[in-house]
Amino acid sequence: MDRLLQILEDIHPEVDFETCGALVDDKILDSLDIIAIISEVSAEFDVAIPAEEIVPENFNSAQALYALIERLEDE
Repeated sequence: MDRLLQILEDIHPEVDFETCGALVDDKILDSLDIIAIISEVSAEFDVAIPAEEIVPENFNSAQALYALIERLEDE
């Protein structure tokens, strides 16, 4: 989780990713941010995020994104 938080903080250092639960809904993350996150996560965690998983629910919080990463690592 620490590696993911570092990726997120590098993109938006002003956001408290540990407590924020509406990153997409509150428009904190935009589409370009999500593309950057997908790229960084793919490189860091060696997972490919399929298009059908690129939905707001998976990117609204660091916890949701980490749960997605863990699911993809298990596949």
